Order: sequence, then structure tokens, then C-alpha cells
Amino acid sequence: MFRRCELAPSAPRPAIPFASGVLTSARHHRFVPRVLLLMPSATYRAPDFLEAARALDVEVVVGCEEPQALSGLMGTRALRLPLDDPDAAAKAIVEHDSLTPLDAIVAVDDQGAVAAAAASELLGLHHNPPRAVAATRDKLAMRALLAQHEVPQPAYGTIPAGARPAEVALAVKTVGLPCVVKPTTLSASQGVLRADSLEGAAAVAQRVRRIAIGAGVDPEAPLLVERFVPGQEVALEGLLDDGALDVLAVFDKPDPLDGPAFEETIYVTPSRLTHRDIEAVVDATRKATRALGLREGPLHAELRLRDARAWVIEVAARTIGGLCSRALAFSTGRTLEQLVLAHAIGSPMGPLQREDRASGVLMLPIPRAGTLLGVEGVSRALAVPGVSDVQITIAPGREVVPVPEGNRYLGFVFARAKRPADAETALRRALSLLEVRIEG
Repeated sequence: MFRRCELAPSAPRPAIPFASGVLTSARHHRFVPRVLLLMPSATYRAPDFLEAARALDVEVVVGCEEPQALSGLMGTRALRLPLDDPDAAAKAIVEHDSLTPLDAIVAVDDQGAVAAAAASELLGLHHNPPRAVAATRDKLAMRALLAQHEVPQPAYGTIPAGARPAEVALAVKTVGLPCVVKPTTLSASQGVLRADSLEGAAAVAQRVRRIAIGAGVDPEAPLLVERFVPGQEVALEGLLDDGALDVLAVFDKPDPLDGPAFEETIYVTPSRLTHRDIEAVVDATRKATRALGLREGPLHAELRLRDARAWVIEVAARTIGGLCSRALAFSTGRTLEQLVLAHAIGSPMGPLQREDRASGVLMLPIPRAGTLLGVEGVSRALAVPGVSDVQITIAPGREVVPVPEGNRYLGFVFARAKRPADAETALRRALSLLEVRIEG
């Protein structure tokens, strides 16, 4: 297998300016490439990326805030990193590389994406520009760049901290009703709410700010207000290689996402959209990646479709969240995580076509706040034709909070079938057989 580290086994790495001096190191001849995986301690993604590394014969170093939280999964080297401080994390990664050279750095979730880009730039590894990744982590910065390049997106404005009801009403009037109010930095639909009137917008903004502050957002940060775009929502999964976008999958979201909160449930692929609509989705995504300056690695985009036109809602420099990537399999037999790692180390990826079958994933929602007693009916759900797996990811006894205050799901149900409609039917049948028991 071709690996970047085999290109020049003993050639010194170019001098890299760092802090007040110059950092130099050499890549030693190694038959096994070494990848640093940046992952939050609470990530869902660790097992799938570690399994992908084993399948590709890739040596792994795990970088996270609390390595001991993942010790049962890793069995490999760990590096403690402050992922919420990208500059400090990048500095620590460069220092680590001077002793143990790396061939690639991959962030498995949003947290750590900026640090991965910054460290990769310092070390001369394949990377996205740090500014581009930072823009995907700040919805207001993303909106500004998309507007500058005339990428289709909702009309938007801001609600400053401490805004009085009259100021909120003015911001809402600027974008129009109905509108969506959201924090600029949270994900997984946390703190995202729709407002349908000027009178209700102030209360919505107050609730969104309370959620954002509770999640650690700066109380002085503005809120983003966007015009609500009616229509079908879809997701695109892609891989960027030197700026070129390879589309891996387009997911339908068959359940309406019209608010007031925007908890996602079902993803199904291949999409049942018309060819014209899919072209609109891909074209808008390509324009968005160019506007943001993204060039390398995984891409997850969410868009709204209306009248054969696509509006960009979100762009992230990562793979699809949670365990949803398990809904994807490719004709080569590789997983999405294997493709991401192969791209990162410069290994041939082979054909990027999906498998022939349709597939889908159900994100099991949290119906109400309280203490989770358990999820019953898993064996019945697994017996549904087409259902391939059920994973409950929150243990009994844990406190659970639904969207928009919360940002997690109870678990994931996966289905594969001949047709997308059959996969969707299997997921809905499985959901009807699962009973969530919550106390409090």
C-alpha cells in the first residue's frame, strides 16, 4: 500500500517557523504510517476510527482532553491536548511530532478540527487552511463568507447580547418571518429554535441564549437569526482532495424539519430527489467549500431544497456525526472512516461508489428530560426485516435532556434494503417497537 511516509524515507522535513525559533525534524523510514486522531473524551466516534486504523495498518496516537476516559478503547498511545484551545493544542502537537513524527492529523469531531488544521499547517501535512476550518465552527463567520461569494443561503442577521425586545424585533424584521434563532458555535441542533412572530422572537432569543450560556458559550457572543427556508432538508457527505469534491452520499431527511426545534431523526440514502435537485445540492455545496476555502478531507453539508434550488444551511469539515457513518458502506468494502484515514496518509482509496443497497439510520430521540431507566424492545426492533443493528449509546441511570437544550441521542438504529423506501419503512417500524423509559 502506498503511503506518504515512503516517498522520502530519510529526507529532512523543511524548516518550520514556530514561536520564536525554528523547529526541524526528520521523517524516519517507517513501513507503518502514524496518525494523530483528535477526539473529545465523550465522542461516539473512537471505536470506528480505531477499527479503521487497524484495518489499514495505521499506527494511532489519540489526542484528547482526558485520555483516561478512552483508555478502555485505545490500547495505544495517548496525548493530552486542550482541544478547546487550538493554538495551545497545535503547539503541543508540534512538540510531540519533534519526538514522534506524524504522517497525518485527523479530527474526528468538530472539537479539535481547528487544532488539527493549525498543527498540520505547521508540520507541512495535508490540511485545510485553519481559517477555513474556523469559519465552519462559527456560523456567523460562515454566513459572511458565503454571502461574500454569493452562495445561496438564508437571509441572516445578529442579535447582540443584552438585546431588548425592540432590538430583537428589528433584527427579525430585517431577515423576515418565520425565522430561526441559533447560537453561533453549537452543533447537533442544540439551541436552534424557530420564531413565527415578532412577539415570540424575544422569548425565543432569551431561551436560546440561556441554552448557549449553559453549554459554555460566551455570554457576550451574538446570536444568529436566519430566515426560515421551507422545503426538504438533505445532507451531503463528501471528501475533498486538493479542492475537488468527491460526493460520497446524499441523504434524504424524510421527516419534516419545520420546528419549533429541529431534532433530526431519519437519514436515508441514496436520495430519492430528482437528478436536477441533486445537481443543485452538489453545486451549492461546491460553491460553499470554495467560498470557505476548504480543500482537504471529509465534508458534511446540510441544505434545504425548494423549487429546484438549494440553500446552504451548514457546512462542517468532518464526517457525519454520531454513529451515522455506519449507515454508509462502499463498493470496496471500506468504511467512511477508512476512506478518511486513507486520504489523510496519501494511500489509494479505490472507487468511492456506495454499495448497491439502500441504507439508513434512525437517531433515537429523547422524548423528555429525566433519568433514563432503559430502552426496551431492542430485540424486537432487531427482528424487523432490513434492520441491521441497534445501538443504545446512553446507559441507564444517566440524566437525559432533549433538543434544543440537549445535544445527544439515545442511540442509533440502522437498516439496509433494496430500496430507500424499504429502509425507511424498516426504521419506522423499529422505532415503533422501542419503548423509552424515563423517570422524573
